[in-house]
Amino acid sequence: MNLLPQFGFFELMLVAVVALIVVGPKDLPKLMRSAGRMVAKARSLAGEFTAAFDQMAREAEMEELRKEIDELKKNNPVADAKRAVDEAVAPVEKEFRDEAREIDKAVREQTSEKSSAPSSASDKAASNPSANEAAKS
Repeated sequence: MNLLPQFGFFELMLVAVVALIVVGPKDLPKLMRSAGRMVAKARSLAGEFTAAFDQMAREAEMEELRKEIDELKKNNPVADAKRAVDEAVAPVEKEFRDEAREIDKAVREQTSEKSSAPSSASDKAASNPSANEAAKS
């Protein structure tokens, strides 16, 4: 980064000689230090400005990318197809689940009837002791 693009070696030497004559040899080092600090501060500020500008550009670009991604998500044909299939399958799935519940209920009723039938016969035998004695003889 060249801050003085129009100045050549001859021009810089002329400025140094004029500064030496105007300021004097005693105060020239202090002046050069001050000038160096000012140049360093100017470069630092320029660097901070450039970094801040780059940061804002990246943030603007990221925001634009986020908007594009959101737009793509909204207009996603795969999601639309999935939604359409889910809507078409939902009534069939409901009927299937209802039928499965009915079958499950019927199976439970059948198993409860079968398990209660043998216990009913053993209950009758236990309540009729004379039949048990006759069966033993």
